[in-house]
Amino acid sequence: MTAAETEPRPSSGTVSTTKNPGRRAWTVTGLLVVFMMVNFADKSVLGLAADEIRADLGLTATQFGLANSAFFLLFSLSGALVGLLLADRVTARWLLLAMAVLWSLAQIPPAIGGGLAVLIGSRLVLGAAEGPAFPVAQQAALSWFPDRRRNLPGALVTLGVTLGVITAAPGLSWVIQEHGWRAALWAVAAVGAAWSVLWLLSGGDGPFRTDDAPGVSDAPDVSLAAATASPTDSRPVSRPDSPPRTSPAPADADGHDPGYRRVLATRTWAGVTLAYFTSYWIVGLMVAWLPSYLRNGLGYAADTAGTLVAAPWAVGAVVLLGQAVLTGRLMRRGVSSRTARGRIGGVMLLIGAVGLFCVPLVDTTTAKTALLALGLGAGGSYATIAATTIAELAPPRRRGGALGTMNALVTTAGLIAPVVVGGLVDTQGNAGYQSAVLLSGALLSVGAVASLTLVDPARDAARLHLRT
Repeated sequence: MTAAETEPRPSSGTVSTTKNPGRRAWTVTGLLVVFMMVNFADKSVLGLAADEIRADLGLTATQFGLANSAFFLLFSLSGALVGLLLADRVTARWLLLAMAVLWSLAQIPPAIGGGLAVLIGSRLVLGAAEGPAFPVAQQAALSWFPDRRRNLPGALVTLGVTLGVITAAPGLSWVIQEHGWRAALWAVAAVGAAWSVLWLLSGGDGPFRTDDAPGVSDAPDVSLAAATASPTDSRPVSRPDSPPRTSPAPADADGHDPGYRRVLATRTWAGVTLAYFTSYWIVGLMVAWLPSYLRNGLGYAADTAGTLVAAPWAVGAVVLLGQAVLTGRLMRRGVSSRTARGRIGGVMLLIGAVGLFCVPLVDTTTAKTALLALGLGAGGSYATIAATTIAELAPPRRRGGALGTMNALVTTAGLIAPVVVGGLVDTQGNAGYQSAVLLSGALLSVGAVASLTLVDPARDAARLHLRT
């Protein structure tokens, strides 16, 4: 009898604890990639149909930006509440199912009809339902893998956003041009409902959901060397005959996990949150205004813009996968997570800033488009670094809350960016798009400095462990 035949498949969505992830782990990861694809398609319809919606409803750029910002108004709050109150108590199986069902329902009112008020109300509900999506999806995916194997699945889940752009943007653009923007809302509602059925049948949490589960901990034993190591030493502690590992999830000397207050007060959590905020500004800009910028700022036709909108996301996909491979390789060789995560992430943001700063310096549309794709793609790709860094820093019982709180603060960038860019377009015309690009480059520069100088999860995990 094989191991596969003896492994039970409980109805709760968990599996028996095994040291290595198997087929089920990758099946669930695949579903979560599709989940993030649907997530992007749901939120991107307004950006892809910006000109059509503004013409149909008679909206100014600022009003349209307000409708996009409405999405993020409850997005941040729900992310924090679910992270703090539910993510560590309710399994991802049911949390993710509830989110996907609400996404589909939220699309129906504006698909039927109505004006700006209905559009804003729909986006409020959609934002509340999507707020916890990324941290819960990451937590679900990472629960199927030990720490040193989490970079690839974490990157793949984030990559789902890019795949959503590549697959959904051209299709939704065609639907918008041929059948109207309300028909596109019906299309994404149907896709969300279909995913919900698949997740109900095959989704669930993995055996690494809590690192202290018997037989599945990937953390090394806490030796005397680990307990007495200098808090400023960010090198992982491991036995000579063991593969390099990151620091174990911290707990107090009396065996209790440190409170959220202490976790959120670390330099690593603050640095990751600030860096991720600047990266998420780029995401908010791309979702709300990139199609319109390509059409009005750079002069592309609607169908061409619908295709080119995928370029920055495709660059981001390459950056994400490259980062995952490089980070994993460095950590397996014993390089500290300060370098493998904090410094690699900072360089990514710096590359994005340089790309955006160079956009006004070139004359041709092709060169501007290429630099825009590089800047937005590299600058908007910090999410996996953020999630895996917090997963290393926070103890298992604080991980969901730490991720959710970070996500809540970070996604306020999406609340601010669409309105700011809309105001720039209203006051400066098409030149406002270029001003938005330069502003985004400046923000990415700040995020790069924060990641390069503050992020050191092994150091801060050690401090949390040693402090009584």
